[in-house]
Amino acid sequence: MQITLADFIRNTTQGAEAEAILRRCVHCGFCTATCPTYQLLGDELDGPRGRIYLIKQMLEGAQPTRSTQLHLDRCLTCLNCETSCPSGVQYGRLVDIGREVAATLVRRTPGTRLWRAFVRELCDGPWFTPALSIARTLRPLLPKPWQQKIPLRRAAGAWPTRRHDRRMLLLAGCVQPSMAPNINSATARVFDTLGIELVVPPDSGCCGGLRRHTDDPAGALAQARRNVDAWWPHLEAGAEAILMNASGCGAIVREYGHLLRNDPVYATKAARVSALTRDLAEVLPALLAPRLPLAAAGSAGRVAFHPPCSLQHAQRIRGVVEALLSACGAEVVPFKDAHLCCGSAGTYSLLQPELAGQLRDLKLAALLEPRPDTILSANVGCITHLSGKSPIRVQHWIEWVDAHFATIPALGSADLPTGRMIEPR
Repeated sequence: MQITLADFIRNTTQGAEAEAILRRCVHCGFCTATCPTYQLLGDELDGPRGRIYLIKQMLEGAQPTRSTQLHLDRCLTCLNCETSCPSGVQYGRLVDIGREVAATLVRRTPGTRLWRAFVRELCDGPWFTPALSIARTLRPLLPKPWQQKIPLRRAAGAWPTRRHDRRMLLLAGCVQPSMAPNINSATARVFDTLGIELVVPPDSGCCGGLRRHTDDPAGALAQARRNVDAWWPHLEAGAEAILMNASGCGAIVREYGHLLRNDPVYATKAARVSALTRDLAEVLPALLAPRLPLAAAGSAGRVAFHPPCSLQHAQRIRGVVEALLSACGAEVVPFKDAHLCCGSAGTYSLLQPELAGQLRDLKLAALLEPRPDTILSANVGCITHLSGKSPIRVQHWIEWVDAHFATIPALGSADLPTGRMIEPR
């Protein structure tokens, strides 16, 4: 695709990146066939190819409108299009640039600006936990659509107290500790059994995704720098990896090296942080394999694993969790359209509730069709979104592993792997 950048973005880092991405696009349309919003709306401008044209026109100097912004807002950034693109177009990075440029050229309505600011500051602030507590108390009195967005209380579970020579860092996240606290606790318990201590630096926080999704790219970069500062002393002291049990956060932190590549203070550190970031699915199978009993297939029940887009498309981790669950004795049931988004997509379910609800209904119908006992996933947003309307339990797959192997005695020190096992990419 040919492009001539307008003066306002020519000779900028953003412009150079956008131009390189656009030149790879050959208009083939494979992306359109796998785009969830195009499948729902049937509008070329609500598919990747149409949005690419809108971004191209904007970067060439055409004045965007609120309609342009709406089509960009409707993108889930699920990156299914990147998986299906034969030309390797980095659509996710392009749409981030397009949204940022559009936000500077198109003024949103006061109501939209207020709602986005409210979501941003509520979810990434000290008042989220008390606000969630109040919302849970009032939940029975609220309209059904609002009830579905407020998760029920879940027990936090005990955090292990033993100390180990091997250590990894764990991102607590912004909403996960309040919405689903047992995810972090279950992760810590499983790794404790394997002789690895998980450390949550108190100065770390949100990965930055919330602010990227709500028109605050500068705030997202500030959060990235804060996390790098919080993790760096631990990495220097020997922590092996930065472990992610929320695949959406993992996808963001893997981008720190790219996002801060031009920052003279943080570029090198951010690149190392990204290189040492690992999803649970990349670390646990090799560690857990020696512990697994010879479980009969299906002896641990029927489960449907919903792979979040941030796991299968952004991080390109596919089939690993399903294989581990099968090795643990679960019957992992297949379901149709596993590659499609559930509609959670970070803040998308709050900013685009109608489309998010339609995608959730389609996903739940597919997940429930093979009649699983439990639905498992790998991202707190997906879990919360699906739980709002699911008739069966939805939980993180690490919680399932923790529950099924809670009675296995800890390994003796002679059996524990020694030395640094995680190396930078």
